[in-house]
Amino acid sequence: MADKKVAIIMSTYNGEPFIREQLDSILNQTYKNIELVVRDDGSKDKTVEIIKEYQEKYENIKLFQGENLGFVKSFFELLKLAEADYYSYADQDDIWMENKIELAVNALNELDEEKPNMVFGNSDYYDENMNFISAGEKDKEYSFLKSLFACVGQGMTMTVNKKTRDMIIEKMPNSCFFHDWWTYILCIGLGNVAYNNVVTVKYRRRKENATSEGQGYIRLLIWRIKNLLFKNGMKDIKQQMINFKDIYYEELSEENKKILDLFSKEKYNFFIALKKAFYPKRIRKSLVDDLALRIIFILGVL
Repeated sequence: MADKKVAIIMSTYNGEPFIREQLDSILNQTYKNIELVVRDDGSKDKTVEIIKEYQEKYENIKLFQGENLGFVKSFFELLKLAEADYYSYADQDDIWMENKIELAVNALNELDEEKPNMVFGNSDYYDENMNFISAGEKDKEYSFLKSLFACVGQGMTMTVNKKTRDMIIEKMPNSCFFHDWWTYILCIGLGNVAYNNVVTVKYRRRKENATSEGQGYIRLLIWRIKNLLFKNGMKDIKQQMINFKDIYYEELSEENKKILDLFSKEKYNFFIALKKAFYPKRIRKSLVDDLALRIIFILGVL
């Protein structure tokens, strides 16, 4: 059986300072049947020039240039542009371990290809100069319930099968929190998620990083308060649930339908809020986070 083709899809935007290191790590993977598909999201620096320079050396790089859509929509556009058996999200400024794709392919090959499947690994955190900061959390817990409130994996560690890609581009959400989070909810809700507890990415933390990953607990708490409470983050999470329900509700199991029905209620009702607050299963891994979320339910913020 021929090796499955993997499309590594990368959205770039003003990535000049670090993109060479990332390109080198991707193009030096132990798994060779790969194609790097890049969509530049309107860079103003030399990002495109650097990618074209690499295109002269490597035949397996495709470059598309477009208007600035933001990284979420840009990744969804990339899913449309790429054709492969498997798809792996890539950021422009990390460094991949050389066996990242090989591990992902081996794991996906074991899953039912008729269902949307996702495998993900782990990452350690580094500063802008690739000095080690800290190890990533290794003990991951995931379920459909948990997926509604947090994304268990980072996009750059995820690889999905063609079924996942086809389902996403067939019924694009009007909005979602992040492309990788939407991917995770889809796969855990309707297919399979597999976790390989191996560090596959050196995650470069920069000041402008959009996520809270790799921060100390106090800084993480501040980030959550600022972005989730004061920047409509909770509203966006709720809307993501509603959008998912609009598209995939009929395909869910009865248990997952009940979960989504409860937590996606649009109008505040005190008795429903209490039911969510006293839901018998743990929603967040940390006890403090779990209690905080339940208080948010009672207050009607989410």
